[in-house]
Amino acid sequence: MSQLAPPPPPPLVALGEDDRLRRVRFRLWQLLLTAVTVLITGWFVTLGPISAILALLVAKHVLVAILVMGLGVDGSAMNDPALGGPQTGR
Repeated sequence: MSQLAPPPPPPLVALGEDDRLRRVRFRLWQLLLTAVTVLITGWFVTLGPISAILALLVAKHVLVAILVMGLGVDGSAMNDPALGGPQTGR
């Protein structure tokens, strides 16, 4: 009776290290910050017209900063050594 060799081991599979979970967490963090900003602004609006104007001005800047951070506008500067990014290859 002939002996059969055991089957070959299964191929190694990558474990999904493509930053999808990090991006999901970042988007959820952005949504949380946006919701907190809107709620705090709404509370300040109830206090009177002067506080409402100031709260809306501050909220506008905060929300634009959250948007720009999410778009990755500064991502190229972080990877470019000429713009102060990390030095690689040396």
